[in-house]
Formats: sequence, structure tokens, C-alpha cells
Amino acid sequence: MIVIYAIMITGCINASNLEKFQLKIAQHELYEDGEKLVEDILKDMETSPILHVEQKEGGTQLKLIIDYPNGVQALFKPMRFARDVQTLPNHFYFSDYERHNAEIAAFHLDRILGFRRAMPVVGRVLNMTTEIYDVTEGDILKTFFVSPANNFCFHGKCSYYCDTGHAICGNPDMLEGSFAAFLPSSDLAERKVWRHPWRRSYHKRRKAQWELQSDYCDTVRTTPPYDSGRRLLDLMDMSIFDFLTGNMDRHHYETFKMFGNETFTLHLDQGRAFGKALHDELSILAPLLQCCLVRHTTLAVLLKYHNGVPLSSVLRESMRVDPVSPILWEPHLAALDRRLVTVLDAIRKCVEKAENPLQNELNDIV
Repeated sequence: MIVIYAIMITGCINASNLEKFQLKIAQHELYEDGEKLVEDILKDMETSPILHVEQKEGGTQLKLIIDYPNGVQALFKPMRFARDVQTLPNHFYFSDYERHNAEIAAFHLDRILGFRRAMPVVGRVLNMTTEIYDVTEGDILKTFFVSPANNFCFHGKCSYYCDTGHAICGNPDMLEGSFAAFLPSSDLAERKVWRHPWRRSYHKRRKAQWELQSDYCDTVRTTPPYDSGRRLLDLMDMSIFDFLTGNMDRHHYETFKMFGNETFTLHLDQGRAFGKALHDELSILAPLLQCCLVRHTTLAVLLKYHNGVPLSSVLRESMRVDPVSPILWEPHLAALDRRLVTVLDAIRKCVEKAENPLQNELNDIV
């Protein structure tokens, strides 16, 4: 395994579990299958006392940076509404709320599918008084208030949904949220941000180029870094992953610069996933549908969960250990199995069109 650092940090024997994890990040994945440090990090974020809290700058919605006594940080996304609240029918993807439970579920699904490109995420219930208000400084304190229902609330300051009408409230001061482990700092492992070729227009009326150009994939295939190496295959994986979770908000992605173009795409920011359990957004699969390209290993995993124990059952069992389980509303789990069939059907149509020798492997798909 090619690890991300060739030297050990000073005092590594006393390093946190997260620092040890970061030292082992490899060229093609964040962690190896069965890596014990993942569970250790989840436990640390769930149980460690909170030393300090501050609002994360940037972004469209409220997020908090959690500091622990050992110097480790986590990104906290608070719970806004119940598991069964779906995206409003008239909401565009770019104006939807972020869901803390989507981050937790996406981490588990990423691991189950064998990608291992998402950082560990865990749920936790906080006391807003002692674990947020008492350890927070700055202007965010001015946004705390007591609601007419006598619940402790705050809204912070951000581009969207940071006002009294969209406040985050406890019950009365207990608040659930997701804790996501941080990637290595840019000083240790700088990342490169890429504009996603199948990025949406983020406009109410304007369409993106890939929605208008029938041979769009041919253009992408001849453009570096998609003209060689693993990058285009990674985007196929990402489109399948996003389709399964219903995430339409994949406008950019990141890679580690130190590995150049021969490295994996990180699966970051799944807050707008799992918003519509009863609707399957086929446009998310555009990369796969237009390029008719997929890794053999990815296909093998999808077939395994189609022909064996359902993906929904495996995900449900994986998430059962989370402190705020159940993580997903049951219709979201049912949607996973339904969408898996849609992905396999799309691949089969590609195979039939190309008369690919993989045809025999797909004959048993319902």
C-alpha cells in the first residue's frame, strides 16, 4: 500500500486515532477494508468531551466545527427535521435543506459498496447549553433564543436558512446531529478541487451542456484528466453512488494533489442526499448513461446485492450501531433496492448496445 506520508509525525505514539488514520490514507482509497481505526474514530467523535465550538465559514447552510481536547476536530451538521420529511416538491436541489442523517447513511453506503472514499461520520445527541452555548464565542451567541415552545434555539449566520424562521431548536435543549471526521489539513495533504463535468446549471431555467449535447461524453473522454487513467471510471462510481442516495448536488469534487491524476475522487458533502424516497432522479445517472462505462468490480458489487442479501438490509444492519439509529426512514431503504435495479438495467442496455461479452453475467438480472 502506498501511504500518504513517508515519515511519521513527531510524537506519533501519542497521536489520536484520527491522526493515525490520516497517516494511512492511500493513493486509491481513504482506508483499507476492515480498518479498525474507522470504528475507533466513530467512537471518539461520539463520546469525547467537547472543548470548543465555532461556526464554519463559507457554505450555504449552518455547520459547526467541534474541537476535542486532543486537538482533533469534527464537522457538526445539526438535525433540522424528522427522518420522514421529504424535499418539498417545488424545491430546487440547490435550495434544499441539508440532512444530518444523510451524511451518516452515505458514509455507511460508501463503505458497503467498497469505495471507501468518504470520511467516517457518526450521529450524536448534544446538550445545546453545556456542549454548544457554553463553549462557543463570537457573534453566533447573539443568535441563540428561547422559542415560544420553550425550546433552546439558534440560527447562526450563513447564506441560506440562517434566520429565526429557520432556526435549529433542541428538545428542549438536546440536539441531534452528525459528526464527520476531518481530512488531513492542507499543510499535510493539499487537495485539488475539480469542476464536475456533469455539474448542473444551478439556474431555474438554464440547462447544462450535458443536458443539451447528445455526444457530450465524447467531449469529456478527450479532455484531461478523463482521457486516461482511472478518473472517468471514478466519476461513473460517483454517479451510481449519488443516484442510489438521490444526491443531485455534486457540482465539484476533490482529489489529493500529491498523488497527481492517478488517485481517487473523494466522496464529500452528502447533506442533500436521501431527500426524496418516492422519486428516482434518473438524470443523476447521466455520466453512466451517456458514457456506458463502469468498473467490473463495481458491477460485481451491485450484482452481489441484487442477487443476494439486499443492499437495503446490509445498510440497515450497518447503521444499526449508530448512536442515533434508526438513521433512515424505511422508504429510503426500499428506494435503494429499486434504484439498484435501475442501475443494472442501464448497464445491461449499454451491454446490449455494444454486444459486450459481459452479457452472460447480466442474464439473471430481473
